[in-house]
Amino acid sequence: MNSLQQSLILSFFLTAFLTLPVSAADTAAGEQKAEPCTSCHGQKGNSSNAQWPNLAAQQSTYLANQLKAFKAGDRINLMMQSMTANLNNEDINNLAAYFSSQKPVKAGGDPALAKSGESKAAMCLGCHGSTAQGNGQFPRLAGQHPEYLEQQLKAFKDGSRKSGPMQAIIANLSEADFKALATYFGSL
Repeated sequence: MNSLQQSLILSFFLTAFLTLPVSAADTAAGEQKAEPCTSCHGQKGNSSNAQWPNLAAQQSTYLANQLKAFKAGDRINLMMQSMTANLNNEDINNLAAYFSSQKPVKAGGDPALAKSGESKAAMCLGCHGSTAQGNGQFPRLAGQHPEYLEQQLKAFKDGSRKSGPMQAIIANLSEADFKALATYFGSL
């Protein structure tokens, strides 16, 4: 093997090594850290209180980004800001990996209202995935509590929750549309 071939092989392995994550997320460590989360978000991330979101099967990237936003004060919620204050990036990634690996449940809701929401859902599926399962930085909507989803849509519309694309996308939707969409996604 000549020096050019050796250099190419070395370059390949060095590049491959440098693109590996520094440390893979540890779901077992995430489960250990998740104990305080269960009082609001339920065992295994399936909340029994419609005020708090289900975290089970949520996109890991989305969860990590939201935890970081709470910690930095970019997303405002006093409870979540205090819960994330002492988390480091490894903890955040481990929690995100743990909750994203859990089995989701359906939130349910009024079937007639869900059918009405289905007709409006196409505008959401481009970002949130063809079955509303989420897509990287875009959250899973399927199985989420309708009340929680409706609350978040209202917060996007009134500007109390910031998200560049969401304000524009939902600008022309009514509160009745929010309720129908939320019920549809909760039924998936």
